[in-house]
Amino acid sequence: MPAPVSQPVVAPLTRAAIFLVLTINPGSKAETAVKSLCADLSALRRTVGFRDLNGQLSCVTGIGSDAWDRLFPGPRPGELHTFREISGVHHAVSTPGDLLFHIRATRPDMCFEMASLIMERLRPFTSVIDEVHGFKYFDDRDLIGFVDGTENPENAAAAEAAFIGDEDPAFTGGSYVITQKYLHDVGSWNKIPVETQEKIIGRKKLSNVELDDAAKPDYAHNALNVVTRDGKQIDIVRDNMPFGETGKGEFGTYFIGYARSVSTTEEMLNNMFVGKPAGNYDRLLDFSRAVSGTLFFVPTVGFLDDVQA
Repeated sequence: MPAPVSQPVVAPLTRAAIFLVLTINPGSKAETAVKSLCADLSALRRTVGFRDLNGQLSCVTGIGSDAWDRLFPGPRPGELHTFREISGVHHAVSTPGDLLFHIRATRPDMCFEMASLIMERLRPFTSVIDEVHGFKYFDDRDLIGFVDGTENPENAAAAEAAFIGDEDPAFTGGSYVITQKYLHDVGSWNKIPVETQEKIIGRKKLSNVELDDAAKPDYAHNALNVVTRDGKQIDIVRDNMPFGETGKGEFGTYFIGYARSVSTTEEMLNNMFVGKPAGNYDRLLDFSRAVSGTLFFVPTVGFLDDVQA
């Protein structure tokens, strides 16, 4: 039997993205519409992607815990649950979300067209909880001025970090994804010295070189995001994107992290919000507030293609 084909979780990073989070309206008609779209997503992506074969269009679809039980009777992914809020020095909120569409391309118009075709099908049957249009900012920096995603695993290591293996054989090739929308107080951030910013992040701002252990505080953002089990560092795959509206004075980062085990991402977030040890929290959260929090399961391409409405 051939190995299941995973969704393009580890696709190359692109210059544009749309993050679309929906809830499914009550009733069997809405559930039927969602299942019908699931089976057609591959064809829709090909239709839009064919307009520019160099556009690298991809669409990753995630299903929330409550929606999974509504749509798919039978086995469910072993670690799927609603996002668990975290109350520490700062608060990681849990917000509604039945469906996630993570759309990426080198061109924003291709992302927009793909999202439009999805909503054309689902608008009467869903409610939009959040829609964020992300963009790459210069040399992969976020809006606080630091390069984001440097430590992402690559190639085989990325697949090992993102995709379920034999530990849950019914869902091998799937992935868990957590999303959070962060709003930055850029004005306050820019008032603190660059040296202080670098200690908070754990990297040099200009060169992106990681601070050595002697100079890096244990509360640094990149220090608290290290998860080690049995002496081995466990990674996740991130594809964070900046977003914002200058007229509103809104500046943010949309965090999206794919993982073989959701417990890895949850441990990272607990380290950030509660601290490691408790109270030794991520000082970046003094300037960056989480306003959403959702968890989804990303099934394989074959699973979606075979969904019966």
